[in-house]
Amino acid sequence: MKNNKITSVAACLILGVFLTLNSCSKTAKKEEKKETEKTVYASDVIPFFDHWKLILGDGSNAGVANNFEHKDFFFTANEGNENWVVFKTPNAGHTHGTSNNTRTELAQSKKWTPKTDANLKATLKVKNVSVTGDARVAASYSVVVGQIHSADGLENEPLKIFYKKFPGHTKGSVFWDYEINTAGDDNAGRWDFSTAVWGYDLSVVGSDVSTYPEEPKDGIALDEEFSYEIDIKDGIMTLTFTSEGHETKTFTKNIIVSEYTTKADIPEQTQKLFVSIGQDGVERPEAYTGEGCFFKLGNYNQTNGKSPEINKNWCSGAETHGGDIQKQYADGNYTEVWFKTANITISDDAYSNDGYFAKNDFLYKKQAKQ
Repeated sequence: MKNNKITSVAACLILGVFLTLNSCSKTAKKEEKKETEKTVYASDVIPFFDHWKLILGDGSNAGVANNFEHKDFFFTANEGNENWVVFKTPNAGHTHGTSNNTRTELAQSKKWTPKTDANLKATLKVKNVSVTGDARVAASYSVVVGQIHSADGLENEPLKIFYKKFPGHTKGSVFWDYEINTAGDDNAGRWDFSTAVWGYDLSVVGSDVSTYPEEPKDGIALDEEFSYEIDIKDGIMTLTFTSEGHETKTFTKNIIVSEYTTKADIPEQTQKLFVSIGQDGVERPEAYTGEGCFFKLGNYNQTNGKSPEINKNWCSGAETHGGDIQKQYADGNYTEVWFKTANITISDDAYSNDGYFAKNDFLYKKQAKQ
């Protein structure tokens, strides 16, 4: 009888130890699972966010985006064991500053003058462009994935890098635009000159609302990686574009000495696209000399819901569902851009860009209250 009691006690002790070990094992597995499910932030993928402030697709300034995500606009995704930073933007919502367009985009917190050194490199792919728009409107179905912006003067843009794909096409186009830094105080006459990288430039449009040009033979498909490098040295902007299976393209542009100082200098492309709607300005002889410039990187959606009657180049008349973001996301009326790598190098002479943010944050808040 005594031996049976001892055996019973031993069995209970063994069972207790087993249950305790089993419980500890389950707890450890839960902790391990929690660890593996830890949020991967954009700053874990591309650790350079100290240099930027993040503008979101609702027009707000999220500031420095270390350890930050927003489920509607800015987050990470894993594909093929690679992490990517996702920038997502609807066709309509509140905008930052005076722009017609929404953006989820990084803007440098410091600015530099074109005579100093600056460099930005990035590798990305575009996952979606708007499925609605007006084929006759140059900006329809496009997104800007990299920029140089002036924070001073008229706040014009010596560089915008576009991706554009018409509905029904497999391949889209990559091109870059130079915007003149208009002479005088009236910026209404400003215009862009566009240069094709792969596929078409900005000026290639449809013959009517829903008739599109032929698909570009050397274009870039959605989900196809490409890279750009922007290098500024002594006032010369050098652009290099690479993508596997495509010819590497390099371009240079002087951004401190203008080639567009008289009406006779306006290129034929611009005559057809911009001069025809009254945008026929000329540029300051010194172009962007002396102005504080800064890089932007991300997703600046160029398709919006404004009527083409306002401006046939920039107002797309696209579907916006009255600004309802989730409805736009549900039926393809948004842009989505994924970045895998990016790197920035700027001169030690770079200085604060707070004035640009203060001005444009104020305009956003004023608009949001209306």
